[in-house]
Amino acid sequence: MYSIGIDIGGTKIAGALVNDLGEIISQTQVPSPAQSAQAMEDAIVGLIQELSAGNPVRAAGVAAAGFIDAAQSTVYYAPNIAWRNEPLKDKLEARIDLPIVIENDANAAGWAEYRFGAGKSFTHMTMLTIGTGVGGAIIANGELFTGGFGAGAELGHLRVEPNGLECGCGQRGCIEAYGSGRALLRYLREETGNPELDPDQGKKLLEIGDEAAWRAVSTLGNWMGIACASLSAVLDPQVYVIGGGVAAAGEHLLKPIRDSFLANVSAKGYHPEPEFRIAELVNDAGVVGAADLARKHAEKL
Repeated sequence: MYSIGIDIGGTKIAGALVNDLGEIISQTQVPSPAQSAQAMEDAIVGLIQELSAGNPVRAAGVAAAGFIDAAQSTVYYAPNIAWRNEPLKDKLEARIDLPIVIENDANAAGWAEYRFGAGKSFTHMTMLTIGTGVGGAIIANGELFTGGFGAGAELGHLRVEPNGLECGCGQRGCIEAYGSGRALLRYLREETGNPELDPDQGKKLLEIGDEAAWRAVSTLGNWMGIACASLSAVLDPQVYVIGGGVAAAGEHLLKPIRDSFLANVSAKGYHPEPEFRIAELVNDAGVVGAADLARKHAEKL
């Protein structure tokens, strides 16, 4: 039996047919009609129908950025999609004869890394995804943590600097303002002295191993290490998995995170040291995680 994973982004919707080992059997994608709730629903239905045609499918999971309720049913709010209190599960199940699970995209990616990627040998894992913003996922004792209302693990909005830089969430000092891809571009501009440096130019500097670029990555890593030190006081994970586009920096990113963590963790010198790893599934994590969460849900029915 297979499961289907759908990963919704602001520009595209990816879909995959996935087996129980987390292997992708087939995949496809379509442009994301993010400004129309009905068009988005139609696109998801079309992908699920295409991927399930002629295949034994038990369930489908849909991953999207935003707040999802604890019942994995309703999208409270999606920042880049026209969904506000959208009963997405009910709408999809009315059109598709399959159990449907709705999940936050960072949670889905984190679950995929826990089951099949960098976190698969651990029972307590925290994942931080460094993209345009900072996303997060928490695995506690082998279970995905979503909180009492379903909106837990929004780790990008952990505050690391009181009265610090303004964040897109409306508060100040969140790690997203210091540890995201947007923050990295800010550091790159400061290190190169070029206030007009664009993301493509910054990416090229990282690709060629420019010293100024590595200093910028180190600044970002220092802030992420501070965040991880605070998170360990609450979550005590065995491993931190770092994903997102910036994670391509590999050890150039992990070393400053690790060093900063050790400098800022409580009970310094006595606190058990978690591992820090780069995510393994990269762009496939969302669809694989959504599919596996759907499988897990279907097995309980």
